[in-house]
Amino acid sequence: MAMLALAHNWTRRWGVALRVVTVDHGLRPESAAEARLVAAECAALGHPHATLRWHWDGRGNVMDAARRARIDLIARWCGSIRHVLFAHTADDVAETFLMRLARGAGVDGLSAMAPARRVGGFTLVRPCLDMGREELRHYARTLRVPWVDDPTNEDPAYDRTRMRRLVALMAAEGLGADTLAAAAGRMRRARRALEARTRDLARAAMDAAAPEGVAGALTFDRGVVEASDRETQVRLVAAALTWTSGAEYRPRGPAVEALVETLLSGGRGTLHGAEAECGRRTIRVWRDFAAVRHVVAAPGPASAWDGRHQIDGAGIEDCEVRALGVDGWAQIPAHLRENPPEGAPPLRIARACPALWRDGALAGFAPMGFGPAHAVRDRRSPFTAFLLSD
Repeated sequence: MAMLALAHNWTRRWGVALRVVTVDHGLRPESAAEARLVAAECAALGHPHATLRWHWDGRGNVMDAARRARIDLIARWCGSIRHVLFAHTADDVAETFLMRLARGAGVDGLSAMAPARRVGGFTLVRPCLDMGREELRHYARTLRVPWVDDPTNEDPAYDRTRMRRLVALMAAEGLGADTLAAAAGRMRRARRALEARTRDLARAAMDAAAPEGVAGALTFDRGVVEASDRETQVRLVAAALTWTSGAEYRPRGPAVEALVETLLSGGRGTLHGAEAECGRRTIRVWRDFAAVRHVVAAPGPASAWDGRHQIDGAGIEDCEVRALGVDGWAQIPAHLRENPPEGAPPLRIARACPALWRDGALAGFAPMGFGPAHAVRDRRSPFTAFLLSD
């Protein structure tokens, strides 16, 4: 509510349109009335307001499910809106720091929230990260803004509540919210430096391996990767697995470290929805066939297979897009399989790539030049850009 009042003042001054949305998670009986309080304040200030409702299905961690649902609901609501403000504060940063520290997080987990990041098709902006909750309460009192203290914030059943109480106790020893948030900020700087180093390694390793690259896989020069330090190697492989699988989170450190050890010993492995192998000269990472064997999409811009591949072309409207698989590979003419075009993937990689199917038979596979003329477009940002994304 304090952020709403502050945003009202600067948007009015600069002539920026402001729309407001409240997500009612339905977890407390009072939540509907609190959403109406926001709507009433928005009506008084002259801003349109919408209430989005969510019902928990009782599965998984309620706080994590609520966070995911909130992002999804707002993404579908915002339409052409490209920037959405969230009122996370320095206190939130400090509490998150302690929660992740208790779970044994490293640099990435302990780094502060990003002031802005792309999520769900919009840019999530956090303009209050340098402010504390009490500072926002001061604004609310001064500007006579109504607000509600969520009783969930006092429920010790939740990790964040316990950490909030711990921060208050630690403040007497100089470890209050400001100190912890500052430490998280320094971790964020360190993370960005490590990400930049990983991006540099990716560029060098991909450039050196370019002549041996194949469709459907990230290809790195083995020698360039081996010459780097282990931390950067682990980061590179973790990022490659995440980008390839489209997972929201990167795999856990110990599992990636074990895979890196296997790869640099000349082995291969499957992790996080992706496969990886190390040959004499290259390291390759590609989509795990088991993760996409049942994924089906329509061609054209209205959908994307596996959430990222869009297939366009004339005369393919009656086709469906699904993984090539071994069955599809067998239907590619023998002369193409025996003398594939430059950059065409081998079977172990090709089987997880998108292909056109019609009435249960393979209709087209672009990397082999088979079937009607069609193009496969990857909607993802380039891998090296992904390495520096928040």
